[in-house]
Amino acid sequence: MSIPFELPPEDRESSPYTGYTRAHWEAVADGLLAAAWRWSTPGRALLDLPGRPSRSGVRSDGLEGYARTFLAAAFRVAGAGGSDPHGWLERYAAGLAAGTRTPGRDDAESWPLVLDHDVQGQPMVESASVALGLRLTAPWLWKNLDAGVQDRAEEWLRGALRHTPAPNNWYLFPFTVAGFLESVGRGDAETAAARRRALDLLEGWYRGDGWYADGDGRAFDHYNGWALHLYPVLDAHLAGDGKPAAGHGARLREHLAGYSLMFGADGAPLHFGRSLTYRFAATAAVGLGALTGHTPLPPGTSRRLVNGGLRHFLDRGTLTDDGLLALGWYGPHDATLQSYSGPASPYWASKAFVSLLAPEDHPLWTAREEPAPAEGADRVLALPAPGLLVQSTGADGIVRLHNHGSDHVRPHEGESAAEDDPHYGRQAYSTRTGPTAPGNIADNHLSVEVDGRGSVRRRIHPLGAGHGDGWGWAASWHRPVYAAGPPMVPGLRVESVTVVRGCYELRVHRVAGAPDGARVTHTGWATGPEEPVASVLHGLHGWDEGPEPVPAPQGTAYTRWARVPRLRGRAGGTSVHVCLAVLTAEPRPAPPVDAVAAVVADDDGVEVTWAGDGARSRVEFRPLTVTLLR
Repeated sequence: MSIPFELPPEDRESSPYTGYTRAHWEAVADGLLAAAWRWSTPGRALLDLPGRPSRSGVRSDGLEGYARTFLAAAFRVAGAGGSDPHGWLERYAAGLAAGTRTPGRDDAESWPLVLDHDVQGQPMVESASVALGLRLTAPWLWKNLDAGVQDRAEEWLRGALRHTPAPNNWYLFPFTVAGFLESVGRGDAETAAARRRALDLLEGWYRGDGWYADGDGRAFDHYNGWALHLYPVLDAHLAGDGKPAAGHGARLREHLAGYSLMFGADGAPLHFGRSLTYRFAATAAVGLGALTGHTPLPPGTSRRLVNGGLRHFLDRGTLTDDGLLALGWYGPHDATLQSYSGPASPYWASKAFVSLLAPEDHPLWTAREEPAPAEGADRVLALPAPGLLVQSTGADGIVRLHNHGSDHVRPHEGESAAEDDPHYGRQAYSTRTGPTAPGNIADNHLSVEVDGRGSVRRRIHPLGAGHGDGWGWAASWHRPVYAAGPPMVPGLRVESVTVVRGCYELRVHRVAGAPDGARVTHTGWATGPEEPVASVLHGLHGWDEGPEPVPAPQGTAYTRWARVPRLRGRAGGTSVHVCLAVLTAEPRPAPPVDAVAAVVADDDGVEVTWAGDGARSRVEFRPLTVTLLR
């Protein structure tokens, strides 16, 4: 795909995998900013980008355009030591003065007030980007503002300290606002309280393995990197405060040890969780780790990952013809979006430009690119704390995430299934496929059908995860719930185990408490003609129909139209269902039917003998144990 602004020549000597250098990052930042600024209001307070509005409304979307692009400009200018050849900071200074002159007023420039998240919440999100932008550029922007503008900006920002955030990463927005105010000598008891509150909550959300839950539930996704690690680690780095930097930095280091495997050989991050339209913001944690030294990765590997993430999207139609970031994944894709997404939402991708804070002579930019963790030998990594299992295959560079622990159901919420949640409810995600949209057949899903109604998986209860030499497993259980009729069938429970070896995914399910006449369906990966990958699903036990290909006409973020393989079987009382799934881009993959020599299954467990080496994968349900016998 063509890029509608000029980039420097590629450098294949220092960047043999991507050709990108630090100069490419500067050029992309400048190109994105130039395109977005064509849509500013006369007073420069709002950037009203074209497109369907978010649920927060057009004025909030205009503030979002200002704030999120300001973040890119701030990283760009601060990383250049204040050099601002395009005059970005002059524009943002003018917009700050106009937007804060009469906040809340219904005119062409005034910013909306920062209020509670359930009243008019989005400005609180944007206040953090404004504050971080001001902190990064303080020597060149803030210090040259009139005292009256500074006072007005402070008053507007303090709305974030005086109102209630959403019960998740949003508490880091007032934390960031308070950090800026303290950095310019405007701290007080109110700023101290906001920071203490956020850090206390962050401690409670830490689950281990370098992963935070996004709130009091079990939502683990890209918000770990572009929010929950980014704000506290960057805050400590900018403040030069060694103690919090060491504490939060150690967690970032542990996070990156696993997260770095979640990028495919083509640079793609995993298509998993919400807000995926932020795209290459997924590399922010990698760049931050390299900048601060809190990373287990060699500089060349970090460079490979951040460059690969940026180039991956630029090469695949992320930009419109006039240089704007489109809502979606590659091109526009409504099914990828949440209702809070508006035309400027994709510009949270600006967080990736944190890498520019590393100067030209930093190892992030001087080290030669090295292979990404997903390149080379097959790898398996279990993350018991979030309940995730990561599987990568070197032959095709695909990374798969088997989800046995991350959902988007908060503790106080019931398990109503008014709508399927494709971003969390599916059993597996990858760097080469996306989930199908609601209303289409669900990919990578086990459904218990009762009276013709299929179930969805909402709250996920992890049962454990582990890995050994060349293999790994993860397990969970859930209560199937239904979109129509009663919320659940009393006593109905599904225990699920995924065992991986090479490119193979052994999927084992034990369905207990199913009423007579119930049916079970299981689906595999959704693929289509636009993406050269193959999806195979092979039944091993407990199926009487299939696999059959079922169309998903809305496609996925990777293909306009998709096909999903499906198995069917009978349920009732207790039943066990076993299948082998494969997602591969190899030209001639080994048929799954040839991968397994024997299967023995009953209500207590399953043993699969693998062809070739004769190893046996054994899953026992009471108590749950998963072993590989060689």
